[in-house]
Amino acid sequence: MELLEHVFIHTANDTIRMLPFLFVAFLLLEALEHYSSSWIRQTLIKLEKAGPIVGALFGCIPQCGFSVMAANLYAGGVVSLGTLLAVFLATSDEALLILMAHPGYERDIFFLLIVKVIIAVIAGYLADIFFARFICTKKEIGDLCHHCGCHDHHGIIRPALNHTVKLFAYIFVFTGILTFIIEAAGLESVSSFLLQGSIFQPFLAALLGFIPNCAASVLLTELYLGGALSFASVIAGLCTNAGIGLIVLFKVNESKKECLKFITLLYGTAVISGILLYLTKL
Repeated sequence: MELLEHVFIHTANDTIRMLPFLFVAFLLLEALEHYSSSWIRQTLIKLEKAGPIVGALFGCIPQCGFSVMAANLYAGGVVSLGTLLAVFLATSDEALLILMAHPGYERDIFFLLIVKVIIAVIAGYLADIFFARFICTKKEIGDLCHHCGCHDHHGIIRPALNHTVKLFAYIFVFTGILTFIIEAAGLESVSSFLLQGSIFQPFLAALLGFIPNCAASVLLTELYLGGALSFASVIAGLCTNAGIGLIVLFKVNESKKECLKFITLLYGTAVISGILLYLTKL
């Protein structure tokens, strides 16, 4: 009971102080998505050749809504494979918000953004040049917003509150679980299970990133903050973590075989990126 009480108090202290910051952040993000989504779609359509660059920049904004939008645009034949890949690779979901709520991690936030954008842009253009012909199928432009849920709510306060409560619940639960495991088993045991210090850790982290909601980004970020994941591995995990973007892609894209090929490309890119970062000691 003492252990559970300690875990609860420690978890509450770590998470409750995030609430005001999370709400303000989501309020700003909802305002951006609510009032600028049409402009974002038109920009992606017009800047076809610069698609991977634009996609990477939009993707690094901490919201999985852009991966959902990109999945719809790709399924509708509006954006290229490389643009879709760039958005997914750059998406960090709530990881940045969690890092921002921990003072002293400003340098990590900067490098995470820069590294993920660079990976997304390079991989996006390589995908368009070398892989599109083997992966892409013919598509027709259809209803791009049918699955994005952008018309479900009026205003921005209620969606911001919903996002804040849901993310807080994920953070509280996963922080509590991780705190309990670390307290009970010891950080060294957890790190050993996750292959800490091994070149193979990015393989495992990239698989964790496929959890189809913000739980994955919360889990990966908390493991990184706890020292169980290296920077290279958290990058690999966050590269595959595009929130519910993959679920939407499977739902709206007619060819499921194409979706599986895309997942393989996404996973391979994430793992290779993680290994290269590991070898450069980042």
